[in-house]
Amino acid sequence: MDNFAFMIHPIEPQRDVARKFPLLGRLPPGIIDYFSSFFPPVLLSHVTGCRSAESGEEIEGWLVACPMTPRRMLEVPLASAYGKVVQTGKLAERLGARILGLGAFTAVVGDAGCTISQGLSIPVTTGNSYTVAVAIEASMEAARRMGLEPAQSVAAIVGAYGSTGRACAQLLAGEVKSLVLAGRNLDRLQDVKRQIESLGARAATTTNLQDIREADIVLCMTSSLDPIIRPELLKEGAVVCDVARPRSVSRRVASERDDVLVIEGGVVQVPGEVDFGFDFGFPPGQVYACMAETMLLAMEGRYECYSLGREISLDRVGEMAQLARKHGFRLSGFRSFERVIDDGEIDKIREIAYQRRHSMG
Repeated sequence: MDNFAFMIHPIEPQRDVARKFPLLGRLPPGIIDYFSSFFPPVLLSHVTGCRSAESGEEIEGWLVACPMTPRRMLEVPLASAYGKVVQTGKLAERLGARILGLGAFTAVVGDAGCTISQGLSIPVTTGNSYTVAVAIEASMEAARRMGLEPAQSVAAIVGAYGSTGRACAQLLAGEVKSLVLAGRNLDRLQDVKRQIESLGARAATTTNLQDIREADIVLCMTSSLDPIIRPELLKEGAVVCDVARPRSVSRRVASERDDVLVIEGGVVQVPGEVDFGFDFGFPPGQVYACMAETMLLAMEGRYECYSLGREISLDRVGEMAQLARKHGFRLSGFRSFERVIDDGEIDKIREIAYQRRHSMG
């Protein structure tokens, strides 16, 4: 049977550790952060029941946990962070996994999987190709549901010179009226701007997040440890797709801005009666697109390093979207801050935004 392993790690220390070890989850976050580098890798579960909609073939997999938190990965020497991720990958190898997916910060640290793949005997993917495909699909669908016409909309990419941000900017260039490229390094933003303008699209750069206030659609692709998108930075009626883990959008947006739609980027429905054997906090059968990419490669028998490093091939983004349709993976319903959002709630957000825009005009 074709198979895979996927690596996750605690992002919100108390909540995520408590999913597997309830008593440890009671420790203060700072204590969990510090001691996370001393914990061994953990086998979380055996994944069964994922079945291709085309062939009917089933794959199996394993969820393995790298114990380090994002904050701890940045605090320790890079070699130590690499070592812990590789140690967790070795656990996947001993289980018999034939490909390993890197989740959340394990896909970001250092050179985005390249060094980690050299320390393992099985291929590795960050899942970023399918993550980009799903982020674009989810953002465009959410925009339409909010009554926005993408071709008449301004889109902002926060973290625009990262691998996923740059790829999203390239793909959105032909879909929206103009782009705002936001990040901390102006020289790197200018590189992306030149690339976007070579495609015939309009783009502006900024290091000031206040400038995303003009955007109708905002994609957050950062690797920031703390939320950076605050309520006052967003336009009435904006759609915000938060792909980052840890999340980039402050929870204050949910409580203070009932005229903005925030969605979690990259969540897909897996075909078959899949049992992950572990509580992600998602509805049954749903995973992030980065894990889905790993599963798709296993279904195809494509045991190769696929999405690695700081450059994402747009051809591979398109290929992943095609493979997802072939095997029956699809965009799930929208979620916001671990909560499902239905059509009625989206209609309410859209109506409130409409009323506020017209009362101000």
